[in-house]
Amino acid sequence: MPDEQQLHRTRDAALSGARTKAPTGALPRDTIAASWRRVAAGGLEPGSHPEVAPLSSEDVERRRAESRLGEFVPRLAAALTSVTDAGQMIVVADADGRVLWRIGSSGVRRMADGLGFVGGSAWTEGNVGTNAIGTSLVLDEGVQIRGPEHFVDSHMAWGCAAAPLKDPWSGKTLGVVDVSGPSRGMHPAELALVEMAARLTAMELLDRRRGELDRLRARAAPLLARLGGDALAVDVDGHLAVGVGSRLPDRVALPEGMAGGRIWLPTLGPALAEPLAGGWLLRLDGDVTEAATALTLDLTGRPTLRVTGPSGSWSRELSPRHAEILVSLLQAGSAGRTAAQLAEDLFDDPARVVTARAEMSRLRRAVGSVLLSGPYRIASDVTTGLALPADPTATLPGSSAPVVLRLRQHR
Repeated sequence: MPDEQQLHRTRDAALSGARTKAPTGALPRDTIAASWRRVAAGGLEPGSHPEVAPLSSEDVERRRAESRLGEFVPRLAAALTSVTDAGQMIVVADADGRVLWRIGSSGVRRMADGLGFVGGSAWTEGNVGTNAIGTSLVLDEGVQIRGPEHFVDSHMAWGCAAAPLKDPWSGKTLGVVDVSGPSRGMHPAELALVEMAARLTAMELLDRRRGELDRLRARAAPLLARLGGDALAVDVDGHLAVGVGSRLPDRVALPEGMAGGRIWLPTLGPALAEPLAGGWLLRLDGDVTEAATALTLDLTGRPTLRVTGPSGSWSRELSPRHAEILVSLLQAGSAGRTAAQLAEDLFDDPARVVTARAEMSRLRRAVGSVLLSGPYRIASDVTTGLALPADPTATLPGSSAPVVLRLRQHR
């Protein structure tokens, strides 16, 4: 592993535009080089300071409640006690990269304050450059950043390791757990520690969700036994608890903010939804699968996908990553995107095809026949639309994906 002095030489050569003159073996890691390209393309300079103001204490408390991470913070802190004992700080941020909890000595917290690394701050690549929290959110995997691997000059004495906190049941990223502090005090094993803490949290969430589904199954099975036709009992995330009939998908993509009554479901068509304790009873109307006819990606607020079919419409809030994918496919048109092209659009790194394919697979499961593969593209018989905010900088504001940067710049 390169020492700090070598990392400084690598950084100076790469960020001065003299990457080809860097000493042999001293080129930045691929992960770091791609992050630097994304950050620089977004207009950030090495001498920059955070531009996005921290949230108020009231907004931090609101986000803490919305994140559903509060109950896990004490356990994460307990799992990472060795880190705080070594003079580092534990940070938990939400899925937008906003810092919600900081645990550590007053000394290390004061150092973090000097960097603007405070409660409510936006620790995204677009706001503060390459850093473990923001870069792990972009890549959806654990990342360790050593001093000079940071893009911004003032962070070069700092080190950090972070891993996403994921709910394996819903597939959503709930936030990030991070350890940070003076770079000289960082240990290479700290990345493994935060990844272990994140996995333990995911396992606890999964066990809890399975128990809830078992209880829903016990309540719904007697009810479905009395019904005729196709019917499903699903939890609030669309996982199948029990069903009768010929159509029994493992998971159903439910509309956002579903309130019951007549609905339309991708790949399943029209249905009647009735609330159950802990989920929904879905009565499927006939053995019909209806194709979508229109798709609109709305980026004026929280990214939302709206799909319209012959029998009705369906809407769902998207993760920033899935919104980035749809932006890429909308720009590609009928030509579509290969996995490598999609990886370049998302990460400025065409080698990250495994991550791109995995995200595309998740999105296709939710959207259904609207998206095709070989190459990835929107079905040709579907009309498309893109709703954008009046301010270009408000388009997926936490994103540093090259495809989003192009969209902001060319409006």
